[in-house]
Amino acid sequence: MDERPMHQWPGSSLRRRDVLGLAGLALGAWATTSLPSRPAAASSNRVGASALPPRGDLRLVAISDLNSSYGSTSYLPEVLRAVELIPSWKPDLVLCGGDMVAGQKQGLSRVHLSAMWASFHRQLLAPLRRAGLPVAITMGNHDASSARSGGRYAFELDRQEAERYWRGQEDGLGLSFVDASRFPFAYSVRQHNLFLLVWDASSATVPAEQVAWAERQLSSPAAQSARLRLVLGHLPFYAVGQGRDTPGNVLQQSDALRQLLERTGAHAYISGHHHAYFPGRVGQLDLLNLGALGSGPRRRLQDPSPPVQTLTLIDAFWPRGEGTGEGSTTGRTVYTTYNMRTLQPIASQQLPAQIRPSQGPVLRRIG
Repeated sequence: MDERPMHQWPGSSLRRRDVLGLAGLALGAWATTSLPSRPAAASSNRVGASALPPRGDLRLVAISDLNSSYGSTSYLPEVLRAVELIPSWKPDLVLCGGDMVAGQKQGLSRVHLSAMWASFHRQLLAPLRRAGLPVAITMGNHDASSARSGGRYAFELDRQEAERYWRGQEDGLGLSFVDASRFPFAYSVRQHNLFLLVWDASSATVPAEQVAWAERQLSSPAAQSARLRLVLGHLPFYAVGQGRDTPGNVLQQSDALRQLLERTGAHAYISGHHHAYFPGRVGQLDLLNLGALGSGPRRRLQDPSPPVQTLTLIDAFWPRGEGTGEGSTTGRTVYTTYNMRTLQPIASQQLPAQIRPSQGPVLRRIG
């Protein structure tokens, strides 16, 4: 999040040249996992909706870190532009990696926190839902930090207001819940042959009871019969963003958590918080680090490239010739990420081949 004083930003309506700019998107921006591949499906691109990559059997859009300065109820043009563009891409599900509002500041009143969620609803969630798009979210530290002090949540009011708002949206998100007993902080969904697990990584500690719950969920028949298993949380396992390679900005016991996901057959962990896009891989797990769509994008570690705001399109392709093939882990996943200021794709060659955080293993670029 940008901690500079809030500025006034120009209107965000999508202009004709924005759409025309998207029509020239190159397909060389793909980054594929190491899963076995098959020939790409026929493109379902439409003139006017941009020259997108071939559509997978499952298409997701992933965004993260949408907020502006502390207490802000406004969003940058890039955020609002994304909300206008996403419906034309017809994703099966929209994922948000957290930091949807600009809390985590002592002194923000309940009225102010409520106003921020009302603004988020009016400008972001409602337009996506009117377009018929299911939306799944995870809590960020600026939404509802789980950091504790003196035996209680350090930002108790933030968590209360976030829970109040999202409990009111639960039935209208278009999600097929498997377990919503901990919603909105932790829940699971089975949708379009995808099993999605969301845990509360809004601080550096995922509670032990949630880790045990996550293992049960990912080992369940609902998860194991899905073609794709994803886990969504705000903080990443390992650092990728400059200024965030410090304790408190990555999850504690990251190696153990990653091994849990590998052991239960998860394909990817999707996170935000570092404001720096990087599609990495460690062991058998994709680590999709989403960049910031809102204010304060950051440079990647060991990378002098200018920071940019991003949006990521995820296309998952199932193997052919196997009937329904439920539970099969073969196939491929393609990540296509756009610079939302230029509306141009980010090619794999623009990213470092690897990132070396100060703690943890090397993250090797996918693609």
